[in-house]
Amino acid sequence: MTAPLHPGRMLRVRDLFGIDSDLTVPAFGERGEHVPEIDPAYRFNRDVTLAILAGFRHNRRVMVQGLHGTGKSTHIEQVAARLNWPCVRLNLDGHVSRLDLVGKDVVVLREGRQVTEFQEGIVPWALQRPVALIFDEYDAGRPDVMFVIQRILEREGRFTLMDQNRVLQPHPFFRLFATANTVGLGNLNGLYHGAQRLNHAQIDRWNIVASLNYLPAGEEIAIVQARVPSLADAAGGKLVASMVAVADLTRKGFAAGDLSALMSPRTVITWAENLEIFRDPALAFRLSFVNKCDEAERPLVAEYFQRCFDLELEESQQLAAPDR
Repeated sequence: MTAPLHPGRMLRVRDLFGIDSDLTVPAFGERGEHVPEIDPAYRFNRDVTLAILAGFRHNRRVMVQGLHGTGKSTHIEQVAARLNWPCVRLNLDGHVSRLDLVGKDVVVLREGRQVTEFQEGIVPWALQRPVALIFDEYDAGRPDVMFVIQRILEREGRFTLMDQNRVLQPHPFFRLFATANTVGLGNLNGLYHGAQRLNHAQIDRWNIVASLNYLPAGEEIAIVQARVPSLADAAGGKLVASMVAVADLTRKGFAAGDLSALMSPRTVITWAENLEIFRDPALAFRLSFVNKCDEAERPLVAEYFQRCFDLELEESQQLAAPDR
């Protein structure tokens, strides 16, 4: 199916996301191949959702900043999914080069003969289409890569393909987003190795910077139960509440400087999934998080576990026999 080139309708944010706002946002009527799948269990943060929607509605450049595991990229994707908006993610790791973004000459076979032709990179490809392009780990990008991106940060910013002597005009419904852990300040706390200090002139070009923090305990419990339905009953809810309480203690310990690692919501979900396999909260916790911690910090993590579960971490307590 060929994706439509323009949104065919306007949707009310109040109806689509349950947010008390009069904002309307364009949406496509059909789902193309690059539209993310809808996750019905996803929980939207009000302020971040409005920031992302402003990006789609008013063509603002939006960066979502926050600690790992908060669902920054997923948040953008899930908004796009509900708008049927094509969406492409690119992780700016150290292996992504300027050629990957801009394009390069490649040798292809045409009518039995080898010829050289220009193959577009992800930036010119997306720029000419109604696509939301997400740069993941934006603060980990190499300097030469970041200056390529700077060209398209202006809302009507044209992109010059020097090798082709072409100037590309952005598609009216091209949208640009980014996610970052540090907002370009570098690896200040030692948690995000590889994060770079970014040019402030480039950071200044992002029209909206939203901060996505960890969810309140009640919402995090609901997400874990939605991801692991076997824990969706009352007993499972009590167990997940204890797991989230442990995670909250690790976050407070990290903020106080007592721990060098913390449990993200993603880690809690992994713990719950591993609990389904091993049927033992202590064993699943060790395999999901404790073994990732510095050995000197593990006694403190064990204390957090004991405080929330009234169970020593070294003990093994079978909740149920494994499924056969």
